[in-house]
Amino acid sequence: MAPIFDYKAVSTDGKNQRGMVEAENSKAARQKLKKQGLMVVEIVEKMAAKANAPRGLSSFFRGRVSVRDVAMMTRQFASLIKANIQIVEALTALVDQSEKPALKVILSQVRQDVNEGSSLAKAMAKHPRAFDSIFINMIEAGESSGNLGLVLLRLADLKEAQMRLRSKVISGMTYPALMMGVAMVLMIAIFTFVIPKLTKVFDSMHKPVPASTKVLISVSDLVTHWWFLFLGAALIGYEAFRRYINTPLGRAKWDGFKLKLPLVGSLIRMIAVTRFANTMATLLGSSVPILTAMNIAKNLVNSVPIAEAIRDARENITEGQSIAEPLRRSGEFPPMVIHMIAIGEKTGELPDMLENLAETYEEQVNSRIDGMTALLEPIMIIGMGAVVGFIVLSIFIPLLEISNVDTGR
Repeated sequence: MAPIFDYKAVSTDGKNQRGMVEAENSKAARQKLKKQGLMVVEIVEKMAAKANAPRGLSSFFRGRVSVRDVAMMTRQFASLIKANIQIVEALTALVDQSEKPALKVILSQVRQDVNEGSSLAKAMAKHPRAFDSIFINMIEAGESSGNLGLVLLRLADLKEAQMRLRSKVISGMTYPALMMGVAMVLMIAIFTFVIPKLTKVFDSMHKPVPASTKVLISVSDLVTHWWFLFLGAALIGYEAFRRYINTPLGRAKWDGFKLKLPLVGSLIRMIAVTRFANTMATLLGSSVPILTAMNIAKNLVNSVPIAEAIRDARENITEGQSIAEPLRRSGEFPPMVIHMIAIGEKTGELPDMLENLAETYEEQVNSRIDGMTALLEPIMIIGMGAVVGFIVLSIFIPLLEISNVDTGR
C-alpha cells in the first residue's frame, strides 16, 4: 500500500500549507500536490520524518495515541467489518478518516503489513504503544474464530469502560489536589513573606509573645533560612521511595499497605476488581483461552497482592481446579465476587457473570468516589480554616496586646 508523506507547500495565493498526502513515492506525491495547485517546498515520508524528529517533549505528545483515539477507531473498524467490508478496505477507510497523524501512520503501516499477507493481530503487535496485549490477543481470537466484528465491538466497549473509570478517578481527585496545592502555596507565602515582617515588629517592641506565636516564628525561620534542606530532603526521599517501590519487594509491600488504608484501600480494591472482571469478561467472551485471559488480567489489576491471587488461581486451573476457591483463600477478593464467579463456573456462564460483576463494581466505584469527594471538601475546608485560624490568632493576639499597651500610655 502507498506510504504517507508530510509536506510543506505554497498555494497559488502565496499562503504556506502543511499536511499529509498518500502516494506511491515522493515523485507521485509531488505530482498529486501539483494538480491541487500547490508548489511543494519540502516533502518527506512519514516514517522518515518520525525517525528524524527531535525527541523532545512536544514530539512525544505529537506521537501519542490516546485510549480515546483507539476506542473510537475500534468502534469504526467494527462497523466496517460487520458490514462485510474486507480488512484492507476497512483499514483504508480508517486511514482516510483518521484526524490523528500518529494513528494515521500506524494504521497505514498495519494496512501495508496485512496487504502483504500478515495477520491483523501480528501487524498490530508491531505497535505496542497503540495496541496493548489485550487488544492483540482479542484480535487474534477474533480472526481465528471468524468473529472479528463482534470482538472489535467488545474491545471498543472495554476501552470505553477503561476511559470512564480513569476519568472518574481523575475528576474525583482533581478538586482535592487543587485545594491542597493552593493551600500549600498560601502557607509558604505566609511563612516566607508575611511572618518575617511581623517578627521584626515584635522584636522592636521587646515584649513577650504567646507560645503559639513563638511556634509560628520558629516555623517561619526554618522555612525561610533552611528551605533548601527541606527541598533536598524531599527530593532525596521521593527518589529513594520511587526506587524502593520499583523493586518487587517494595512494590508488594506498598500495594499491600495501600489496600489496608481506611476508605482509600477499599476503593483501590474495588477498582482492581472492576479491571479484573471487565478484562476477563471481554477476553473470555471473545474466545481467548482462560489461562491467557487470566495472565493478561493479572498484569492489569495494578496491585501485587491481587495479582498474586489471580496467579495462584491460574495455577490451580492448570491442575484442573476451579477459579473461585483460590481467590477465596487469598482473602483479596470480596465475598460477592467469589460467589458470582463460582456460580458462573457452575452454570457455564462465567463471561456473563463477570460482565455483570464489572458493571456492578463500576457503579460502586463511581458512587464511592462521589462520596469521598463530597466528604473531602468539608474536611479540607475545616482543616484549612483551623490552620488559618491558628495563624491569625498567633499574629493578632500579640498585636492587640501591643496596641492596648500603646493605648494605655
